[in-house]
Amino acid sequence: MAIIRKQQGQFNKDKGQSFEGQPNRHGGKFRKGALNRKKICRFCADKIDIDYKNISLLRSFTTESGKVLPGRATGACAKHQRALIKAVKRARILAMLPFLAKNI
Repeated sequence: MAIIRKQQGQFNKDKGQSFEGQPNRHGGKFRKGALNRKKICRFCADKIDIDYKNISLLRSFTTESGKVLPGRATGACAKHQRALIKAVKRARILAMLPFLAKNI
């Protein structure tokens, strides 16, 4: 006869505990009730062209202090995130966007 064992690392979901007997704690990006929805690239979905002259678009992807937001925060794909950073740098050089905020 074969004896069936639970594999180590398997969770006991009925009791709401991990295999070590500790209660499950949801923290970080796995909070209870939080939806983990994949962000869609705004530029791919709406066919928006990234241009250094479109200051209103570029300002929505920069912080108040002047930093460019990362792709994981904006939801932009890698291709459009690179183009966005290039456009922000061009706009800064042409004095359309500030390098730093005025109050710093």
